[in-house]
Amino acid sequence: MARYTGPKNRLARREGIDLGLKTVGSKAHASLSRRLTIPPGQHGQKGKRKVSEYGEQLREKQKVKRLYGLMEKQFRRYFATAKKWKGNTGDKLIEFLERRLDNVVYRLNLAPTRASARQFVSHGHVLVDGKRLGIPSYQVKADEVIAIKPKALEIPAIKKSLEITDMNIPLWLERQGPVGKIARLPVRSDVMEDISEQLIVEFYSR
Repeated sequence: MARYTGPKNRLARREGIDLGLKTVGSKAHASLSRRLTIPPGQHGQKGKRKVSEYGEQLREKQKVKRLYGLMEKQFRRYFATAKKWKGNTGDKLIEFLERRLDNVVYRLNLAPTRASARQFVSHGHVLVDGKRLGIPSYQVKADEVIAIKPKALEIPAIKKSLEITDMNIPLWLERQGPVGKIARLPVRSDVMEDISEQLIVEFYSR
């Protein structure tokens, strides 16, 4: 599966926000914090230009796509699926993105970043209702139990995540130790990131 392999801090600087691509507390994250407002490139931003309506829509789409670590084809497929449902397309898009298994592992604080969560899932370290499931895009369902395999608990990144006591677990999830549960499906108000999903809807509706 195709994925971005370039400098991750460059993506965050391009969007002007912390995309959660680097582990909090790491040197790379500290470097990003200092340079987040400086656009990538040898000379940074040479002057502010007025952003067009299309430009705003494009940047929002790129921001959310990168936030969840998806390529364009994947992201467009989520939008197409969301558009088929009744109700608000933007809200449904966010729900589908949140229900990805790799995102759930990240939201449960069982991995420091979505990228590492995706890797844990792909390598078979995550169980869903007691069965190994290596598909990061799997859409979790209500009442399913997500757990880290016992043998994987010694992986340094997982071990460190489990040592964090001030967890900020979304209301639609529950966690006890290395085990989490989908208490209910997520709704738009569960997502605290600054996302303007209507701009994404407008972008794909052009």
